[in-house]
Amino acid sequence: MKNSAPLKFFSGRNSRPLAERIATSFGVELGKTTVLEFSDGEMQPYYEESVRGCIVFIIQSTNPPAENILELLLMIDAAKRASAYKVVAVLPYFGYGRQDRKDKPRSSIGAKLKANLLVSAGVDRVMTMDMHADQLQGFFDVPVDHLYASAVFVPYLKNLGLDNMAIAAPDMGGAKRANAYARFLDCHMVICYKTRKKPNVVEEIRAIGEIEGKNIFIIDDMIDTAGTITLAAEMMKNGGAKSVRVIATHPVLSGPAYERINQSYIDEVLVTDSIPIQNQSDKIKVLTIADIFAEVIRKVYNFESISSHFIT
Repeated sequence: MKNSAPLKFFSGRNSRPLAERIATSFGVELGKTTVLEFSDGEMQPYYEESVRGCIVFIIQSTNPPAENILELLLMIDAAKRASAYKVVAVLPYFGYGRQDRKDKPRSSIGAKLKANLLVSAGVDRVMTMDMHADQLQGFFDVPVDHLYASAVFVPYLKNLGLDNMAIAAPDMGGAKRANAYARFLDCHMVICYKTRKKPNVVEEIRAIGEIEGKNIFIIDDMIDTAGTITLAAEMMKNGGAKSVRVIATHPVLSGPAYERINQSYIDEVLVTDSIPIQNQSDKIKVLTIADIFAEVIRKVYNFESISSHFIT
């Protein structure tokens, strides 16, 4: 079954380089948009070409600043008001995903609020990758395609040709993700246990599992301040690990992250281009996810199954 509605790709300003790679991989040109900025900081995105009757894919990661989320919402609204047939929000990185529950009294659930905003703006479908928690999909009343970056990371790991590999989860919450990699690669698994004084500040970290003589790969969905992974790498190297590499889909890399990585025991950090890298580092290698998104968009557009892309 083929879709008769025209398809068009557009991008927010935050994700334009990745959007261009996705459009190129798909075989189309990225649509033209402009953002009118007022003196006080207000913005008004608009399309420079007709989207009437089209299926519109808007690509925008929603990492800070919050203007990235607002720009996406305004672009969705503009497309709906311009009579787009369907609007699909492609969020390679789903920001505010860490706020998925009330972990203290009188706090917000930012991920749920963001889901409500996207649906209220008029989105018909959401496409994203490696959410902080799988249950975030349930916050939406529209279809969510939740993809996994393992499709680019696993082939890279295999090509390294390392023996005595072990997959490590940086905390208890990442055990499911790490276990999926360990099963797929048929190797040992290590779980790190950490305690925090406050958000982004790790007090203590320990390992559960064998690390001596192992080539360790720490698996996580994102790197923020890099405090956890650098402490984990130091602990593992002191425990006899042969090498320590980090695999994280989303390079948030805020605050002292770059400095910590450069001065750490980490041999290599693998990330995707879901978020633009702000600074260069010899230890950071970026793998593109453009081909994955282009292929899934093609299948969604042609009403084909995409279940094979959900394997972690």
